[in-house]
Amino acid sequence: MNIYRAAAAALVAAASAVFFPGAAFAHVSVQPQGEAAKGGYATINFEVPSERDSASTVKLEVFLPTEHPLASVMPQPVPGWKVEVAKAKLDKPLQVNGSQVGEAASKVTWTADGSKIGPGQFQQFALSIGRLPEDTDQMVFKAVQTYDNKERVAWFEEPTRSGEEPASPAPVLKLSAATDGQHGGGAHRESAASSIDSSDVTARVLGIVGIVVGAAGMAFGVLAGRRRSS
Repeated sequence: MNIYRAAAAALVAAASAVFFPGAAFAHVSVQPQGEAAKGGYATINFEVPSERDSASTVKLEVFLPTEHPLASVMPQPVPGWKVEVAKAKLDKPLQVNGSQVGEAASKVTWTADGSKIGPGQFQQFALSIGRLPEDTDQMVFKAVQTYDNKERVAWFEEPTRSGEEPASPAPVLKLSAATDGQHGGGAHRESAASSIDSSDVTARVLGIVGIVVGAAGMAFGVLAGRRRSS
């Protein structure tokens, strides 16, 4: 008898998962485009699904982590949506390229402007951010999703130590280990560009030298042929 009860309970649970999907199956999440390495810059995507059968998403608010302020936050335009980046003063200024930055982006808001995310659909919202912190393995971006029926869903719950996903999880960006390619930011890109330029110049010089040597060899061959014929 217990076996039948267990089977019935399993069927009920499966049916609930199919017909009444919870937050664990579809929620606001964040993923990097490529890699998000500590100390570097990254482009990240917030994926926003509409979970309601009779309402559409018309607004997304993403709160940037205050414990790890970001000096650079640039949103990518999304057709049919307007975006606003709010800033706040920092208790401790950031050091960026030898100068102090006293404020940083605190919240990014996307609002529908001729478009919306309908039932069964999703939309991605991209941000270019940096520099990423070096003293943590992840960044938590709390978010609020608003539907056109005025319902607001807060994705605020942070990951638990047990590893179980909470009912309304906040988007979490996993950071990879810093590498020579990311560490140093713009300075590294400038040095890389300089090395590319210098190698390009060297290649051009060698190419010209090769052409000159080849031309000289051809001229010598012609003269030698004339002498033999004479």
